[in-house]
Amino acid sequence: MNASASSYGRFITFEGGEGAGKSTQITNLASKLSAAGIKCISTREPGGAPGAEDIRNLLVTGETGRWTSLTEALLFAAARDDHLNRTIRPALEAGTWVLCDRFSDSTRAYQGAAEGLSPEAIETLDKLVVGPTQPDLTLVMDLPVEEGLARATSGEAGDENRFERMGTAFHERLRAAFLSIAANEPERCAVIDGSQSKADVTEAIWKAVATKFSDLAEAG
Repeated sequence: MNASASSYGRFITFEGGEGAGKSTQITNLASKLSAAGIKCISTREPGGAPGAEDIRNLLVTGETGRWTSLTEALLFAAARDDHLNRTIRPALEAGTWVLCDRFSDSTRAYQGAAEGLSPEAIETLDKLVVGPTQPDLTLVMDLPVEEGLARATSGEAGDENRFERMGTAFHERLRAAFLSIAANEPERCAVIDGSQSKADVTEAIWKAVATKFSDLAEAG
């Protein structure tokens, strides 16, 4: 059930630290894909389906230490299962491209590298929940931690700021983890310099997408 099969849509995930500009760039990519005649939807994690949105509130609000890393990963897994079954898989099966703000790499980075949950536990959950529904392309939005946190805290996140409040050292571990994931899976991942202008970031993302999916090379 991989999205790379010809009858399925494509599955593109956006990853990176806080304030990396994922939401803006997902909107821009969705517009460019639509202009190229490609049907797509934008979604997010945690969330993206009714039950998953309920779980989201438990994860992104409250005290920074309200969950252990394992409890947190289990909550993300529950939300992801609902998201996959109610939103992502039906869209891919219908031939729709899915653009997702965070996915399983965030669990590897946040609960794994930054919070210390074992890789074995994370991969067990991934096999159980995600299985073969892996991203075709992952765009890792990278920028210095201080810049990302400054952007994140100047936005309109409201009380959804639990992770932003976890400290600079935590976010440095996150950044290193995302770059490590990208380095280990270069066929799937492309690192995007998020410190560029928004227009340059949009252009870099489109280039990465068109390179991965050669039928888009002449589009946009």
